[in-house]
Amino acid sequence: MRKWTVIGILLLAAGLALYFGTARGSIPFLAQSAVPRPLAIAVPVSAAPAQRRDVPIYLTGIGTVQAYNSVLMKSRVDGQIVKISFSEGKDVHAGDVLVEIDPRPFEAALNQAQANKLKDEAQLDNARLDLDRLTRLVATNAVSKQQADTARALVAQLDATVKAGQALIDMARTQLDYTKIHSPIDGRAGTRLIDIGNMIRATDTGGIVTINQINPIYVNFALPADSLPLVRARAKDGNVPVVAQDSNLVDLATGTLTVIDNQVNAATGTVTYKATFANGDQVLWPGQFVNVRVELDIRRDVLALPVRAVQQGPDGPFVFVVGQNRIVEKRPIKVGLLSKTTAIVDAGLQADEIVVTDGQYRIQNGTLVEIFANPAEAPG
Repeated sequence: MRKWTVIGILLLAAGLALYFGTARGSIPFLAQSAVPRPLAIAVPVSAAPAQRRDVPIYLTGIGTVQAYNSVLMKSRVDGQIVKISFSEGKDVHAGDVLVEIDPRPFEAALNQAQANKLKDEAQLDNARLDLDRLTRLVATNAVSKQQADTARALVAQLDATVKAGQALIDMARTQLDYTKIHSPIDGRAGTRLIDIGNMIRATDTGGIVTINQINPIYVNFALPADSLPLVRARAKDGNVPVVAQDSNLVDLATGTLTVIDNQVNAATGTVTYKATFANGDQVLWPGQFVNVRVELDIRRDVLALPVRAVQQGPDGPFVFVVGQNRIVEKRPIKVGLLSKTTAIVDAGLQADEIVVTDGQYRIQNGTLVEIFANPAEAPG
């Protein structure tokens, strides 16, 4: 009985296999689709190769351009402005006459001082003659010695008066010289603060015009206090290069670090630095805000890639590496240093391997990609 049961089950299984084998084409859910499976769609991304090169190490900050020398021109005497000899916004040179004040009162004072000196000199000459006569008469006992001593004292007194008169002449001449206001430095004149015809006084605080020396020029900037040992160590090896950049991080000029402040600002926890730039083309202007990069070191022959290629995950940094078949591989890496533009990779990547730099949010491990300069411009 058991034998016939087994034989029946085997015959039933064979019959079912034969039936489904012949009816596959007529049963919809068993029919194999004649439509081929669609191909994978490539995701547009940007990519760049990892390269071995020298990478400079920078400290970055925000700086303010400051004139190398800045002079607010003021008058040292009172008077009326009769002439202005400079043009606003134009270069001036040391010694140039910028403003002239009415000199006539000061010329009169000088003439008066000179006349008073002549009068005093005449009196001195007469007193010396009297002293000479009395000295001879004292020798013959014709006059008393007291009269000669009095004449000698008068000569000394008049001699001092003549010297005082000369000092008054020097002062009057100096006051007259002050009526012509000269530029003390080479620089550029700003907007004038007073016009011709106005009265000006030595006690005025407003001044006449500001002269800024912009060639060379300073850039002041602050960095965290932790930067101090790094900068000082670099300064021992020679000049520290400093690059000034505009708001788009385009290089404007290169200078050298010249001043490290002698204390840390306790309120901000920063140290103030000052760099000097030749500024021959005058791309830096007093009051301008610039980005500052201080070069501390140059890492030689390191593997570098754009910093935007590095992604952060739960297990640390990683990149998407594009293979020869355009399939990406998610690969962990060891980052040695990150800057605003460059990442130095210590391990996990080889030179000339292609890494995705833009479009990472649309891909994962095993995604097919198409490399474009700008993924946003990709078709579709």
